[in-house]
Amino acid sequence: MLVHNVYFWLKEGLTEEEKAQFRAGVETLAEIQSSIHTFIGDPAGTEPRPIIDRSYDLGLTVVLQDVNAHDEYQVDPIHLKFVEECGHLWERVQIYDSE
Repeated sequence: MLVHNVYFWLKEGLTEEEKAQFRAGVETLAEIQSSIHTFIGDPAGTEPRPIIDRSYDLGLTVVLQDVNAHDEYQVDPIHLKFVEECGHLWERVQIYDSE
């Protein structure tokens, strides 16, 4: 298994409509056939601790079978459309992949 964790920091000053557009775009990623599971969420309201980073706006976790499935995911038309239509809405993306 490969777990693809993606964290997005949105640009300052986005309208509610732009935030909704972004969220809807992220949700389309769950339709990509090479993914096994997709989880989308806001930073959790867990007890603050120095080791917890809640500075991001949205987290995406995608579980894939292997690196090949990950590579398919990256070039899937749904993923490419998301980047094209929503890439202007974030200022930073951080990815952590693990096997």
